[in-house]
Amino acid sequence: MRPIKSFESFIEDGTVRRIRPDKNRASFLRKEAEKRKIFLGELQEKIGVREDNANYIIENCYDILFEMLRAKMLESGYSASGLGAHEAEVSFMKNLLFADEDVLFMNDLRYFRNSILYYGKILDKEYANKVLDFLSKIYHIIKSSINQNATKT
Repeated sequence: MRPIKSFESFIEDGTVRRIRPDKNRASFLRKEAEKRKIFLGELQEKIGVREDNANYIIENCYDILFEMLRAKMLESGYSASGLGAHEAEVSFMKNLLFADEDVLFMNDLRYFRNSILYYGKILDKEYANKVLDFLSKIYHIIKSSINQNATKT
């Protein structure tokens, strides 16, 4: 996999554009991510993580994390679209001061989720558990950064 470009390079090439901060849309995405996270918890509790549902777990984790990142970007006055938009959202994590290892894991998650969606890749229970651990690790960090800004306005 090639290295992740800087967030600023995505602004320069037009993948990311500056917008007026959209706190309403950011709030909607945050709430959707929270509902999806609750659903994922119920799924884990009732069904568990198995080989036959690993892809679904991974996709849900991906959706939760990317909704939270998009919410933070919108709140910060950025919107990504087109080819490379998801990579730009991953790159935005650098601006939030996430460790390089977290940014790289998120980029791998982006890559593997696309492999599921576009190439029929089957991922295993072990990777699904790693993704769940990663979700637990960074979800609240992104959420608290969104909530901090919400209380400042």
